Amino acid sequence: MCAVTTAALAVAATVVAGCTDAAPAPADPNRVDVVAAFYPLQFVSERVGGDAVRVTSLVEPGVEPHDLELNPAQVALVAQAELVLYLKGFQPVVDEAVAQEADGRALDVATTVPLLTAEDADHDHAGEPVAAAEPEGSRETRDPHVWLDPTRLATIADRVADRLAQVDPDRAAAYRAGAAKLRTELEALDREFAAGLRGCARREVITSHTAFGYLTQRYGLEQIGISGLSPEDEPPPQRLRQVIAEAREHKATTIFFETLVSPRVAELIAQEVGARTAVLDPLEGLEPGSSDDYFAVMRRNLGTLRTALGCP
Repeated sequence: MCAVTTAALAVAATVVAGCTDAAPAPADPNRVDVVAAFYPLQFVSERVGGDAVRVTSLVEPGVEPHDLELNPAQVALVAQAELVLYLKGFQPVVDEAVAQEADGRALDVATTVPLLTAEDADHDHAGEPVAAAEPEGSRETRDPHVWLDPTRLATIADRVADRLAQVDPDRAAAYRAGAAKLRTELEALDREFAAGLRGCARREVITSHTAFGYLTQRYGLEQIGISGLSPEDEPPPQRLRQVIAEAREHKATTIFFETLVSPRVAELIAQEVGARTAVLDPLEGLEPGSSDDYFAVMRRNLGTLRTALGCP
């Protein structure tokens, strides 16, 4: 995929041969064109908007959202969209495209709910921040994975409905009804997690990077991240020793790694402490060919956590 430089953004509507698969589809006068920066925002906009919206995600299944590079056709999509949903700071190339091409037509979902800091996301068993949880020079200082708390995602859905209503006032009631229905389902999921993670033998969740702060904070768990908020961060040896000591102290049976990133470091820790590894999905994107949705992946995460933490 060809990357788009700042200069190229000014002419992004031009489709460059060999750099993109196809030009954006013609506008549909009967539907609102929405561009979602990555999967959870695609899911929310599809559920809130229903048949009244046409949603395009900038990230294909199987692609790590942090690694996104926009080609000219994708930037053209941003330029032509009636609403762009993104999370500022999570994908710098999207931030740049929005600033250049979608001024006034974008919703930064980070403005709808408060974000955790790196220190909030990773704490030791005494409640103090774990040293080196976020390596020096990391690209991210706030945890973007807000969708892993279903109640916060419900608030985002409400704001998406409000913005769609501004774009398309004739269907405002339908958008707000879609958000209300999604909120009901998300609140039911929240109750499932709260009940399913009650009374577990262990509360410590050791993860390959600190992507699960919202989930662990919401349900009274403790996240111990091997590396920081960005999956590209390489943990220093001191951090590896620290996590190994924590895993032994808490008699961890499982070290979690994620879809779309290498399990190498998690496997190293697991081998060192005699634990197994398992996937805990941060839901940044879906696997290619997957028929799952947000609810299916979250419920699979719940089952995985219950097994690893010895929940009754």
